[in-house]
Amino acid sequence: WRDRFLFVAEALFKSQAETGEIKGHYLNATAGTCEEMMKRAVFARELGAPIVMHDYLTGGFTANTSLAHYCRDNGLLLHIHRAMHAVIDRQRNHGMHFRVLAKALRMSGGDHIHAGTVVGKLEGEREVTLGFVDLLRDDYIEKDRSRGIYFTQDWVSMPGVIPVASGGIHVWHMPALTEIFGDDSVLQFGGGTLGHPWGNAPGAVANRVALEACVQARNEGRDLARE
Repeated sequence: WRDRFLFVAEALFKSQAETGEIKGHYLNATAGTCEEMMKRAVFARELGAPIVMHDYLTGGFTANTSLAHYCRDNGLLLHIHRAMHAVIDRQRNHGMHFRVLAKALRMSGGDHIHAGTVVGKLEGEREVTLGFVDLLRDDYIEKDRSRGIYFTQDWVSMPGVIPVASGGIHVWHMPALTEIFGDDSVLQFGGGTLGHPWGNAPGAVANRVALEACVQARNEGRDLARE
């Protein structure tokens, strides 16, 4: 993992020098022990990386909160991956809905978390998905059973978590994604970038152009998702 962190850091600094923009990569701090996890986070910080990643369900809530505290105290963003969620939230007999797992994550700590897409390969029921997206990022959410919110939730001063739309999405999904998730979200294109017929860099450019076009159209009063 050290070699990978070093290679990634080199690419980050090269990209920043060429573009004048801040770049990041989800350096994975998830490990077999809390001590090893913290060692990876410390190494990432020493390299000057702006963000690390943690699998909060496989790593556990105690480890996740320890890492969240370290990141907050040391100026690191913490991206939360939800590996293993499907064996919990898609088991209808004795499982636990992701809305509950999402609320637990907000209490445990993290800056943004995978939250499905509504469109793409990790699609979910739209209103239910937006229900737990609001539970992640809003301070006060009214009871609304149609969205899976069974009681009013007042988070008082607890910080929110930004939802990450990720999983099989590409530029043609952009109008729907900007309408569904709004401004306070992260749109994460993996295969949707690397799969561009002209290569990775044109794929990244296409994503940015599509996003900026959708935001501009929205600000001009247009509804691209329905046009």
